[in-house]
Order: sequence, then structure tokens, then C-alpha cells
Amino acid sequence: MAEAVRASYRAGKEDELMEPIVRVDRDGRPFGRIGNRECVIFYNIRGEREVELSQTLIQPAFAHFQRPPGLLARMVTMIEYSRDLSVRVAFPPIAKVEDTLTHVLSRHGIRQVKVVESEKAIHVSYFLNGKNADPFPLEEKDVIPSDRNVTTFDELPQMAIAEVTEALVEKLHDRRYGFVLGNFANVDVVGHNEDEDAVIQAIEAVDRHTGIVVSEARKAGVLTVITSDHGSVEKRYYPDGAIDTGHSDSPVPFIIIPAQGIPAKDILRSGGDLTCVAPTILDIMGIPIPRAMTGKSLLKRNLSTAPATAHMTRALLLILDGWGYRPETSGNLIAEARTPVMDTLIKEYPWTWLAAAGNAVGMPEGSVGNSESGHLHIGAGRRIPSDLFRIDEAILDGSFSRNPSFLWAMEESRSRNLPLHLLGIVSFYSSHGSLEHLFALMDTAKRERVEKVYIHCLLGRRGEKPESGALYVDKVEKKAAELGLGEVVTVMGRYWAMDREENWDRVEKAYRALVGY
Repeated sequence: MAEAVRASYRAGKEDELMEPIVRVDRDGRPFGRIGNRECVIFYNIRGEREVELSQTLIQPAFAHFQRPPGLLARMVTMIEYSRDLSVRVAFPPIAKVEDTLTHVLSRHGIRQVKVVESEKAIHVSYFLNGKNADPFPLEEKDVIPSDRNVTTFDELPQMAIAEVTEALVEKLHDRRYGFVLGNFANVDVVGHNEDEDAVIQAIEAVDRHTGIVVSEARKAGVLTVITSDHGSVEKRYYPDGAIDTGHSDSPVPFIIIPAQGIPAKDILRSGGDLTCVAPTILDIMGIPIPRAMTGKSLLKRNLSTAPATAHMTRALLLILDGWGYRPETSGNLIAEARTPVMDTLIKEYPWTWLAAAGNAVGMPEGSVGNSESGHLHIGAGRRIPSDLFRIDEAILDGSFSRNPSFLWAMEESRSRNLPLHLLGIVSFYSSHGSLEHLFALMDTAKRERVEKVYIHCLLGRRGEKPESGALYVDKVEKKAAELGLGEVVTVMGRYWAMDREENWDRVEKAYRALVGY
């Protein structure tokens, strides 16, 4: 199968958009398909891109496309993708995160609205709210639809930023809202593509529209805080010169712009991280910071004592998704782009930079940031151990191989003489999972004497070198040969299997490859 992936590269395909490759026997018949009542371990983490495919495999009531009658798998998921999925969860949520920024504002009677393009809608609600799927009282969300007529957004670098800006301006001038949140998705979303001209256009669009929003916020008497969830295109190349389309370990900017006047430049302390964002906003708005928020306000003094910012209670948080801070200009697409607005804001207003990767956002040391952990920590105001960290620790201490959910699936497969299916991303590192998690499952299946293991590989080159998918599939096949257990039976790009925008035509393609229908 690794060689089949390389053949796809030669035919002009790349990892993320790779059409499904299905293994066949000597007679040309597909095998290893997921059958009725067979157990599937979906080992991806993060969760929001895994829900739709999970629904196709397990939900009896499903109307988005036709499925084979009577074919329903039984599933274990690595983490909780959705409370509505009838699955066993190997690593359930530790606890509900209380006293998030949204929760505190709601409790203090402050009406708030979040304006976001649909590509990032889940991040400013579910993740920013501490993985709470239900809206809080007085919380509203204005989701601007992303254009579905493009395959990837390098074809449309501006995305729907004009519509997001228009909606933000409207909300800023509506005094019912004490807090407004906006998210510009362009730099992160377009940055996952290799077209650097498109990335530059995305950066410049965000810079231009940031200027519009900040100007209107000042007119409306709203204090603005600008930050980001993680870095990306400011660190564009690997040491060998290959393009890095993933996220980075860079810090991110944090800027305060008052509605009128200019506060002293030394009002912000340095050395913070994303857990400081929520406490700082509450501090600015004069709202007590709850004890659960262990992040510290970045303010050296109370802004309300400064004449220029007296009575400033309304606030805007503008998240420039994927906009990292890196002083070096070499290989820095943000430095290469024309960004007069951000350059001026950093020059004229109080600003600092915040750690947005690794331990600062609950991830293993040395790991890059991502949108999930970034928004989670911006909203939570405290450090929350990531699912990746928890799973890696479980592998190290041996509890992973004793996980009851995994053992249930393996016992069911062995006792009923059915194959076990392992489904997920194959990557050295991804916010959606790790190759090491797959290998740990393979080791456990061998120990538990499972007879047949079929592996379904999802590829997605984000933060990986070109054509890395074939290398990882090759590693999986070598691991299977070493164990004498496991066969890679399907390989496909994550574009088909990990949709989150209800593009059911894509999901159907992935489903048909997995079940052979």
C-alpha cells in the first residue's frame, strides 16, 4: 500500500486530497472492509472532524446517503467526539471545564456575540467554552458560511472575511453587546496549502480587515484585544528547505487598543501565555477573575484608573487564527507580506507576546500549537492537560494496554472470530493523532491474541514534509510485518474522511471505501 501511495504521488495526487486506495486480493476483490457488528477503534483525537464519519458507521437512523441495509459497526473512539454518538470512549473527558470566559461573562449578565466563519465555528464555541457544546445564557453566535465551491482555500484566500468584518462592525455598534469576539480564519486555513502567493494574500486580507474592525471598534467606544491561537506561516520551512504547511511552536502577539487615547506602553507585563487572555479581558472589563482561572492578568495596573480608558467596559477580542510572532524574517511569510495595520498597532499600542505551544497549552514539551488547544486555553484561562498528553502518559505507564474499552473491542473480535479495524490518521504528529497510538493498539491486539487486524489509514500533510504519507504507511506495514499481525487495507486523504462542514459527498466516498459498498 505504501507503493500504491507513491504511485498516486506520481499521478499528481497529494496526501490530503488523495482518492481512496483500496487493497484487493489476487482476484481483484477488495478485502478488509468493515462488516456488520465488527469492531472499529477510531483512534483519532481532537474530535470535531471525526463525528460525521462515525455517524455513517454506527447510527441506525441516517439519511444523508444510502448505506447497505443492516450494516452497523460497533465502535470505540479514543476520546469523546460527541455525546450523541453511541460508542465506547477510551479516554473520556476528565471533567467539565467551569468558569470559562464565556461562562463568567454570562454569569455577570453580559450579552456576548461571537462572529466567525464556519470553518472555525466550533473553535469559538465548543473549544473556547471549555468543550461545552451548549451555549450559555446571553451567548450568541453569528456563523458566516465558508464558500463550498472551492476544493481548498488557496483558490479563495480572502475566504469570507469581508462578510465576517461586516457582521463584526454591526455588532460593535450594537450597544446591547458588552463583549464581542471575532475570528479571522484565513492565515491558518490558507496556510495549510503550499501556494505561497495565496498565503500572502490571506495575510494581507487579515491585516486589512483588522484595520477596519479596530477603527470601527474605537468609534463604537469598544476596547480591542488582538491575539492568536497558534503560529503557522511565520515559520514556513523545515531546516532542509522543504515547505512546512503545518502549525508552529512560535508565540503569538497580544495587543491592547483602547477606544480613545493611548495608554502608557508599559501597562503589560511579559512572559505570559494563552491562559492569560481570559483573566486580562475580565480585568479590563472590571469583572472579578474566578479562582479556577490560574492564568494571570497581563495588566500591570487597572486600566480603569487611566483617564483615557475610564468607564471602558465593552470589549472586543479579535483572534487572528494562525498568526504567529517570529522576529526573524527569513522564511517568515508574515514578514514578507504587507502588513501596515499590524505594524502600526505594534508600534503605537501596548503589546507583548504569549506562549502558544507545548506545555503552555497542555501539550507535550516541544509540540506545536493547534486551534483546539489554542482556543481552549484562551477561553479557559488555565492549563488543561491535552488528550495527546494523557494518551502518551498512558502508553508510558502501561495503562493504555489495559484500557477497558480497547480490551472490550479486542475480546469481542477474538471471541466472535471477527476482524478488528483500526481507523485513523497516520502521522508522526498531528493534532488529530499520532502513529505511536496506532502502534500501541497493534501491540495490544497482538498481546490479546486478536487473529485479524485491518488498518485504515488517513493521510493529511499538515506540518509534514511532501509525500510523507507513503513513509508513514510504509512504517505501518513494517510494524505489521514485525508483529505478524495487521494489514493496511485502505488509504485515503483526510479531505474525504474528516469533514466537519456536512459535505456528505466527501464522507460518502470515504464510507464506500471503508465498507466496500
